[in-house]
Amino acid sequence: MPPTTDEQVLDKYVRDLGVPAPWRYADVIGLDEELLAFVPQPVHALILLFPITPKYETYVQQEKGRIDKQGQTVSPNIVFYPQTIANACGTMGVLHSIANNWAHGGHLKLDDGSIMKKFLEKTVALTPAERAMALEQDQSLASVHESHASTGQTATPDLADEVNLHYVCLVERDGHLYELDGNKPYPINHGASSKDTFLTDAIKIAKEFIERDPENLNFSVIAATTAEEYDD
Repeated sequence: MPPTTDEQVLDKYVRDLGVPAPWRYADVIGLDEELLAFVPQPVHALILLFPITPKYETYVQQEKGRIDKQGQTVSPNIVFYPQTIANACGTMGVLHSIANNWAHGGHLKLDDGSIMKKFLEKTVALTPAERAMALEQDQSLASVHESHASTGQTATPDLADEVNLHYVCLVERDGHLYELDGNKPYPINHGASSKDTFLTDAIKIAKEFIERDPENLNFSVIAATTAEEYDD
């Protein structure tokens, strides 16, 4: 997927992968409490879209050093896919949002025989490295990716171009909030959360992304929801 916050593009993309309604994506128009009231509930994942800047890269290195030294707890039920394909961060964000709401007894139902269900069934039990390899080799996912590559709010970059827009997915699993970024070596545990407090907890993390680079105004948030109906 190209970098996009067009919810209709994302919805059509996941329908073609075999994710049925009412699962859909909705723009989060603001991070203040009064604006969050307009986010259709329930929310099962947040996807952050932002440019990678030197400030962000510095923070990522500091974060890795801290976790490598102190360690962290990661639920075995978290499904993490390292990103080894150039310019596929949109696909990675969507994939993480779906996989972690379907796998290990999750609530999300997928169409039988669909591209997404087949892919998840063959990769959930693999190691992260094996999942990445399976993603590289899956021609069905690649075909849907390519068919949507010219849609959305931004032009699709050539694989040789340097792209600085990036997607990160936030999900709750087993009482903790996780950041899933295929460019990082592992999921990031951001502390306690719950299904009831997920949106509030995830928005706090989104605000931290903004506060680390306040001069960067190119930041968007997308909610994955199963609301039957909502106003755009």
